[in-house]
Amino acid sequence: MPGTVLTSLVNDGTYPEPLYGENNRTNNIPDSLCRTDYWYRTTFTPPRSFAGKQVWLNFMGINYIAEIWVNGRQVGTIKGAFTRGIFNVTPCVTVGAANALAVHVRPQPHPGATHEKTIAGGTGLNGGVTGLDGPTFLCSIGWDWIPTIRDRDTGIWQDVILSATGPVVVQDPYVTSDLPLPRTDTADLTVQATLRNVTDTAQTGTLTGTSDGFSFKQDVSLAPNETRVVTFTPATTPALHLRKPRLWWPNGYGPQNLYKLHVSFAVNGIASDAQETTFGVRKITYTLPGSDNLALSVNGVPVIAKGGDWGIDEAMKRITRERLDAEVRMHRIANYTMIRNWVGQSTSADLYDACDKYGILMWDEFFEPHPSDGPIPEDVGLYLANVRDKILRFRNHACIALWCARNEGDPPPAIGQGIQKLINELDPRRLYQPSSTSGRGVNSGGPYHWRTPREFYTFSEAFKTEIGSISVPTLEAVRAMMPAKDWEVINDDWAEHDFCSGAQQGDRYPYIITDRYGPIANLPDFVRKSQLANYECFRAMYEGRFAKLFHPETGVITWMSSPAQPSFVWQLYSHDLEPNSSLYGARKACEPVHIMLNQKDWHVMVVNNTPESLKGLTAKTIVYNLDGSVQYSHGDTVTAAPSAVTDISAVAFPNGLSAVHFVKLELRDGKGGLLSDNFYWRAPSGDEDNFQALNTLPTVALDIQATRHDTNGKCLLDVVLRNPSKTLALMSHLQLRKARSGQRVLPVFYSDNYVSLLPGERKTLTVEATASELDGDAPLLAVDGWNVTVKPTPASGNRGVQVAPNTEAHVGATATMPATASGTVLGINCGGSQIGFFRFGAPPPAFAQDCDYQGGKTDSAPDTVKAIDTQVPNAAPAAVYQSERWGKCTYTIPVRQGQPCTVRLHFAEFKFEPGQRKFNVDINGHRVISDYDIAADGGKDKAVVKDFPAISPDTNGNIVIAFTRGAAEEPKICGIQILR
Repeated sequence: MPGTVLTSLVNDGTYPEPLYGENNRTNNIPDSLCRTDYWYRTTFTPPRSFAGKQVWLNFMGINYIAEIWVNGRQVGTIKGAFTRGIFNVTPCVTVGAANALAVHVRPQPHPGATHEKTIAGGTGLNGGVTGLDGPTFLCSIGWDWIPTIRDRDTGIWQDVILSATGPVVVQDPYVTSDLPLPRTDTADLTVQATLRNVTDTAQTGTLTGTSDGFSFKQDVSLAPNETRVVTFTPATTPALHLRKPRLWWPNGYGPQNLYKLHVSFAVNGIASDAQETTFGVRKITYTLPGSDNLALSVNGVPVIAKGGDWGIDEAMKRITRERLDAEVRMHRIANYTMIRNWVGQSTSADLYDACDKYGILMWDEFFEPHPSDGPIPEDVGLYLANVRDKILRFRNHACIALWCARNEGDPPPAIGQGIQKLINELDPRRLYQPSSTSGRGVNSGGPYHWRTPREFYTFSEAFKTEIGSISVPTLEAVRAMMPAKDWEVINDDWAEHDFCSGAQQGDRYPYIITDRYGPIANLPDFVRKSQLANYECFRAMYEGRFAKLFHPETGVITWMSSPAQPSFVWQLYSHDLEPNSSLYGARKACEPVHIMLNQKDWHVMVVNNTPESLKGLTAKTIVYNLDGSVQYSHGDTVTAAPSAVTDISAVAFPNGLSAVHFVKLELRDGKGGLLSDNFYWRAPSGDEDNFQALNTLPTVALDIQATRHDTNGKCLLDVVLRNPSKTLALMSHLQLRKARSGQRVLPVFYSDNYVSLLPGERKTLTVEATASELDGDAPLLAVDGWNVTVKPTPASGNRGVQVAPNTEAHVGATATMPATASGTVLGINCGGSQIGFFRFGAPPPAFAQDCDYQGGKTDSAPDTVKAIDTQVPNAAPAAVYQSERWGKCTYTIPVRQGQPCTVRLHFAEFKFEPGQRKFNVDINGHRVISDYDIAADGGKDKAVVKDFPAISPDTNGNIVIAFTRGAAEEPKICGIQILR
């Protein structure tokens, strides 16, 4: 304990691990778990030191309704997942003896219908009727990033604490700080504490506060059962005027200094109660001069909000303090400054503590999703009671930047006004943002699928709260999430782990990878190519925005940074806490001082996130061919303005570059010290999305030297990577394992990873893990990459470091694909679902689920038993002709620029006779068919195939196919293929 109902049943072996494979399907775990009441029961013995005191039971979180019983007497009720239950049980308990505690838990009243993800059906709808219940784990009904959790996370999900006090209790101490900006050499604190006399007798005592270097006190008299808020200010308490305060800063801007305040109340010199809280001295403002956009400044320094959304910390709320600390630390490694607590689903003290510790600001929300994802809560009073308790519990945390009422929509008036009133009363210094998608230049709305780097440079909003991509984990993490039978085929197991049609466009992704990097031979090859795609996309997600730093860009938050379950999408690290290349692409882009290549116009730029001008810098640009030869070298002297991006100049790419070439950037200070470097792979204009020539890179065996030194229970490795060859080593990846078993050590904190090395180049990085996780074994660094291996190096004893190639991740030179596999860029089953599964090492399915359309409606053949005659050349499977999209519609299909394509259209008429349907088809704005009559051309109930060769993508990299009404009836289309 704590443990939700399903967690407890999994722990005792009743059900299998829900998040592995397809164990979560209803044939394994029934959805009736969310419609059943439960009893938790235990016994407890209050220590004899509690004698003569007030005895309290403190419940930190129960979902959704709980009745608390002690020794057969009901002592109280809790309603809502995010409120505490604190009960005086003095009359019910016997000190020094066993007492019975029983908790009757009821699930939320509206658990809703299940969401089952499949390749054919996609992710399904998000959310649902659970919104009626307000303060609960709304996402547990199922979203496009989490399956339906069968108990809806019902149960005791946070700690249960037994405590004792005297007659007066101290509640909810509150500390705020103010700075005389632009000066930061002094700070004024205001401290509040709520005192409650829980007896029928008047009480007099002394309220005392002590912290680092200052203290204060005041005598207070309380009437019977009185509750009073006592306030201390610098005007009344000079000790609260601090000189040379130790400031709290966001990650990358300064140290995360924290103060501890101990507040106690003593009656007749005897301690009655005490509370301890942690706070940071800092001041946040929310605008910049000359702009109405939301822009965060901390202690007078503009801070770009670069970070990630959290949907929920863990699907089943199995979220220990150690796990949260590791997750937030990875955000620090990514150079992030913010986490967005989407719909307030991740609400525990440990999360806020970790964000304080690592300097991660929090965009903190309450409990309403997008209006289309759930109805308005029924019980406004219940909702606001949970909001109130959340504010009271967490308002002292330095990390909280603002409160937000609702995801992607304004709250209903009663709730919005209620939240505003609570914030005015309880935490008036923080900004209240009604919605995550409107006001102050804020917008959400994705896109959420993989895109080319250049597409991230086009945007309009200043503060982006959601933008994301597929993010494939490591090979070992994929294999750990599903049985071996599902490793080589993208089937419903993959869909259960979010890889299917939906906002993430998982059904499109394998075709993108094939077209961009070459046919996929097997799962290791898929992961290898996906790490390249991860890195490209997540780096550009931030660099594209930073190209307009503070003009207007003030924030970009990826959807998402932390996964709720083992997943293929929206994450920096996998559910088992192993980082993938997305984290290191983000880390590179989010450096405080950063050199970058604008991948839309090929200008070199310097991003300076510091408040100081950086002068006398040198920026160097070198372009390499595939063979490692230098084709271009250029240097610039740079002055980087503070809190701004500086455009240096465009790269003058020479003629004669190889089909893929590389750009190395370096930024050095006046003494030659390296401030930032960056590395890009690039294809020539006109074929800029074709990176298949990377497959010709020879394998490079790195020279790796690693030394171990342990301290404070940590295993620390200093690792030097050197490329001794004349070939570039692309995306070198290290993975810490136990030498004897070969098992991964998790979590591990790498200072850098997925490192590319030029010929002769060396890089130094550090690796940190908890020493006990090695189980007394020697550390093993397993090495893989795009074209990377290493010569095995044995360890000398358990203090040495072994280095070995990750042989299972290597794609053998003999891996081949059928010649036909590269012919189909994409097939679309218009109006229908995907036909067949994508199998690695085989031709891809000819037809994916209907996608990339705008307008029109769907229909299927009225007699599905009756087969369509497909005896024509190049016909699709019969199932394609059984579905259709009809009416005015347009397909905008993104394809790799380069050589022209053939557009193949599939039709079948199963409704009208000749002359009854006539329509037009345009491709990229050119009419290719006028008044087309399917029945007259091919006959009724027969497949018709039309090819249109030599179609080049438009300037946006799209093939646009428009269907409009002609002389009779509405247009229709059954299938589309793009062929090369």
